[in-house]
Amino acid sequence: MLPLISQAEPGQPCAVPRPNHVPLAEQTRDGLVESVHYGSVIALDYDGGTRLSAGHPLALFYPRSSLKPLQAVAMVRAGLDLPPDLLALAAASHSGSSGHQDGAMRILQLHGLTEAVLENTVDLPYGDAERQSWLRAGGEASQLAQNCSGKHAAMTATCVINGWPVAGYLNPEHPLQAAIAAVVLELTGEESPLASTDGCGTPLFALSLLAMARAFGRIASAAPGTAEAAVANAMMAHPEQVAGAGRDVTALMRLVPGLLAKDGFEGLQLVGLRDGRAVAVKISDGSDRARLPVTLHALAALGLDPGLLQTLAPAPILGGGRPVGELRAIDFSTSN
Repeated sequence: MLPLISQAEPGQPCAVPRPNHVPLAEQTRDGLVESVHYGSVIALDYDGGTRLSAGHPLALFYPRSSLKPLQAVAMVRAGLDLPPDLLALAAASHSGSSGHQDGAMRILQLHGLTEAVLENTVDLPYGDAERQSWLRAGGEASQLAQNCSGKHAAMTATCVINGWPVAGYLNPEHPLQAAIAAVVLELTGEESPLASTDGCGTPLFALSLLAMARAFGRIASAAPGTAEAAVANAMMAHPEQVAGAGRDVTALMRLVPGLLAKDGFEGLQLVGLRDGRAVAVKISDGSDRARLPVTLHALAALGLDPGLLQTLAPAPILGGGRPVGELRAIDFSTSN
């Protein structure tokens, strides 16, 4: 199990030094750079060697929801057996559509459970359109609507399968969380010295971008028949379950066959490819808007078709209704 050290108390000094992030993206307006996003990025080659790095890819960070595919691998190894669409939902930060919520409920019902066993936080649907639709229909914040409900439903199901207590499944000492911690250590190849709690209540480990990129490369390129391959195949086949309509993670997996993608709060993006190549991005200010252009630039540096990737580029910056600028990655392709 990962050796864990509690995080610093609120108001106390940070437990680790501040990362040495560098400029990764900028927004321009009529020739002037008006905003700059700092961060770190690493891209790994087929053999796991570093093809590109910028900033501080060895600095510790909390991978937030980008950890979900690793958690899903651990659950499959522990006996979780779901249809591919529901397994993809187990690794999702879904938008909270009726289909997403129904899927989480199906996972529960398949294992004789109800929403009452969930221990994640209550929330409204994450997607803007899904939230508005939910509210118009009279919906309220709930555990099923919260964007991690697929993962939590799968966690409770895994407990039932193994005869573990369902109550308290988020406790770091619970057998489920111990199994997840062991798989995280195996796939990342990195011991975590710090632990925290994610927004939904799940135990969370501090890791480096290098470690997370390594894990995504291993999951995406895993041999058929493995738990890693089951999770990767489910996510690639059902990208709409992993995020949702209008979400860039879903669009990226639809655009590039054999690409595994997962985002996370605080400006995180992880990508793995079938041949083992991988990308990990952290935007230092936590901005979501800079994550995609930086990821696309790193994927182009790995050899993916820039023209194809450009179809996902952010819309132009407008002034008076006409294009006057752009949000773009700064050229870090030659960084080491």
